Amino acid sequence: MLQILFAIFFGILAGIFTGLVPGVHINLVALILFILSPYFSNFTSPLVLACFIVAMAITHCFIDFIPSIFLGAPKEETALSVLPGHRMLLKGKGYEAIKLTTIGCLLGTLVACPFAIFFIFTASFFYYYLYKGIPFILLGISLLLIIKENKKIEAFFIFLFSGVFGFLTLNFTLIKQALFPLFTSLFGSPLLLISFLQNVSIPKQKIRKVKIQKKDILTGIWSSILSSSLVSFLPGVGAAQAASISASLKKMSSKVFLFVLGMISTMTMLFSFVALYAIQKPRTGVAVFVGKFLPGLSEKEIILFMVVAVLTSFVCFFIASFFARIFSKNITKIKYKWICLGILIFLLILTPIVSGLASLLVFFVGTCLGIMASMFGIRKIHLMGSLILPVIIWYLS
Repeated sequence: MLQILFAIFFGILAGIFTGLVPGVHINLVALILFILSPYFSNFTSPLVLACFIVAMAITHCFIDFIPSIFLGAPKEETALSVLPGHRMLLKGKGYEAIKLTTIGCLLGTLVACPFAIFFIFTASFFYYYLYKGIPFILLGISLLLIIKENKKIEAFFIFLFSGVFGFLTLNFTLIKQALFPLFTSLFGSPLLLISFLQNVSIPKQKIRKVKIQKKDILTGIWSSILSSSLVSFLPGVGAAQAASISASLKKMSSKVFLFVLGMISTMTMLFSFVALYAIQKPRTGVAVFVGKFLPGLSEKEIILFMVVAVLTSFVCFFIASFFARIFSKNITKIKYKWICLGILIFLLILTPIVSGLASLLVFFVGTCLGIMASMFGIRKIHLMGSLILPVIIWYLS
């Protein structure tokens, strides 16, 4: 028990690091831990290492929204938070935006736990039928989101072009860690470049209590459960797509969308561990490494992961609020234009280091696609075709 508590503590520290530093992902830390596992096995167990990964993954869900909203440097899980969060930031409500995702993350963990127990006993049954329809479900979701747009033709072509772009990127062997340049260029660099060129100035941020109406909470809960439980068992689909499904079910304000995205981020993360047990298929990178540490995952271990997730979530609720307050107080002290340029240069330097020189081409093309989506005035969710279309092609081939 003491070792598990230490694992939670160090997992939270690691999650803070991966969440705050653009370009560093929990999968990288999990990989390093796996490589060093023979050394750690001298004084701890694989179960403790798995608990470290769970705590780190949950912490990452909370903290990752902070650079996404304040700096416009998103990762796959938080890509869709950039625009609504940026809109609130420009209104002096950056702190409120983070608090909404933080409340959503905490509630998502609490709601996911009882449903996780339900999926443990039922997932293997319905997944057999779900698996056969995966490409058609993904195609249907994508078409539904395109139909919801006012500019349907532009949305279709952005989805198609980003899909082809994603397929070529993911299958280009010279590019390592292909998701990093892919999502950095599609969702991060366009916003940073536009903000720099337009000389966007950030107003003084207001730090005040956040209120969410009961009807919005109920909307968030039922839509998050429905979308998260669906996408958590599908390959190539994650929190971003689940949030888009929720938004397509009911029109949401920026506040409600951020709250829902927070809920979905922790729910899909927890359900990925359930999927590892129930259908023996990991749906996230960290779940892959948990499966390597614990090949014969049991029900008791899944329940332990739920306890670790709940404890971590309560701690991270206050940690995320603390960092949100720090960012809110200091973001106006530095000229935002130069913050954007600094982060953009940092990502441009980091891209070839992480993914190789060929990834600079990906960075350039993806940035152009992201800017095109902004010029057309369509939602950035259609850029997720970069991941969805390759998955559809893979299943149909």
